[in-house]
Amino acid sequence: MVLIVFLLAYILRRQLDAHNRLVSDALWRQWFHSASKVEAGREPGVSAGLALVLVPALTLALAMVGLDAIGWRFAGYPLEILVLVLMMGAPGWGAVLRAYSASWSRGDMQGAWWSIEPRLPAAERGAAMSPDSMHLVLSRVLLSTVFQRFFLIGFWYVVGGIGLAVLARGLVALAEQWPQAAARARFQTLANLAAWLPVRLLSMTFGIAGDLAGWLREFPGNFTARGKKPAEILMISANGSLTGYALDPARFSQLHPEDWAEFGGRSLNAVRDLLNRSMLVWICALALLVIFGVI
Repeated sequence: MVLIVFLLAYILRRQLDAHNRLVSDALWRQWFHSASKVEAGREPGVSAGLALVLVPALTLALAMVGLDAIGWRFAGYPLEILVLVLMMGAPGWGAVLRAYSASWSRGDMQGAWWSIEPRLPAAERGAAMSPDSMHLVLSRVLLSTVFQRFFLIGFWYVVGGIGLAVLARGLVALAEQWPQAAARARFQTLANLAAWLPVRLLSMTFGIAGDLAGWLREFPGNFTARGKKPAEILMISANGSLTGYALDPARFSQLHPEDWAEFGGRSLNAVRDLLNRSMLVWICALALLVIFGVI
């Protein structure tokens, strides 16, 4: 049932994303701000944030164990689908990428920047960027967002059930939205730990779903490298797995200057196709694990 639950949740989530429905970030933000009270001179710390994530994760895990113990495990599957649908998703990105690609094709780099600025990390906003740098930043954020909102959750759901899936997604939410900004760096460290194995698994999948020869040239030396963030690993492996210099705007502009106006949309389509093919590889691998009785 793990395969069926995840597949149904993934299909439903993709449909909701297409219509910009059920933004999970808003749910986390509301939960953090309503459950953490800020008193004068005393802000909620790291332990309070972890508690807000651990409580729902443990509650769901214990609920599934209890249902299994009384022989009602099937009653938990609809709940798991609902939770996965709420935890996954990157709504609104389709419209952003279409606006960005249209602005790029017109040569309106300022318009392209304004279309993506709300989606960028705070550290990247307001920075003076060349078109090359802007596109690479957007690609990195897109890869990281899809990984965190789909692959990270799917990995921990298959490995440890709905409780671990909620915990992993909660750590990402804490790193992005916890009211106390100073504590976000510590939550980011925990989120990176949760991502260590699945991000490398996805990076390997890029080689299978894309250009394996190019991936072998770029990525193996960085597989166990310390200090590299998940987004950096994804960019390295995606760059090697994509053909046509899809993530190398400087090289593309040198070799195909006449097609520069098409680069933005073409590159983003290549990245999205790679991610979609990689999810298909994961689903097929999950199906094989089910067939062989591993899970």
